Amino acid sequence: MITAAQALSAVPSGLRDPLISEYQSIVQNFLEHRWLPSELSGGRFSEIVYTILDGHAKKSYAAAPSKPSNFVEACRKLESNTQPHIPRSFKILIPRIMPALYEIRNNRNVGHVGGDVDPNHMDSVAVLSMCNWMMAELVRVFHGLTVAEAQKVVDALAEVRIPVVWSDGGVKRILRPELKLQEQILLLIAVSVPDVSSKQLAEWIEYDDPKYFMRTLRALHTKRFVEFTETTDRVKILPPGAKFVQDLVRKKNLSNI
Repeated sequence: MITAAQALSAVPSGLRDPLISEYQSIVQNFLEHRWLPSELSGGRFSEIVYTILDGHAKKSYAAAPSKPSNFVEACRKLESNTQPHIPRSFKILIPRIMPALYEIRNNRNVGHVGGDVDPNHMDSVAVLSMCNWMMAELVRVFHGLTVAEAQKVVDALAEVRIPVVWSDGGVKRILRPELKLQEQILLLIAVSVPDVSSKQLAEWIEYDDPKYFMRTLRALHTKRFVEFTETTDRVKILPPGAKFVQDLVRKKNLSNI
């Protein structure tokens, strides 16, 4: 599978790298229930996307992201672009989503004090969803992928970093071995996007009872915490499993190892 950097190779690195970095920051802060930085990053993300869309329309990209003095008006102007090389999503959909994303940053007590709503889970879900969709659409357009293919590329970016999981790039270890087996399994799957093999999980955990390990993994599949395809030996996290990991990280303070 191609990487996001490869899929966005048409975008100069001065914009591509901040875009990927900001998206990963949003995902990471959301996992750790850090609503304020997650929502702040949503504002920065929208500024980067605007700079990319503006550069694409002009066929000349800025060297670095910039913030227009009137963000909402600048997004409206993107809708007036009539050049045939600009896809409709770059003229209508994304320019209309970005002001909503920016509104959360500016007027929901995030970027400035005095908003009527404090940073919260509901707003952060909205930020993550909007950014995820825009990221996938950028990948789809710039690399000519299908929607499903583009989403897989973006999902691979969502690999989270949890301090309790140590990695040297090849081996991963849980630094709190007293955690229950199912907790260790779910933590390792959560940081192994898009999926991982059961064999790899068993090697990382070094559990001394292979049969019990497989029973536990199958039970997680039955509970719909993970999707375990035994014919291909691939395991991926499902939304209930991701929610379990979020709660586990917070309750057991696994972000401070």
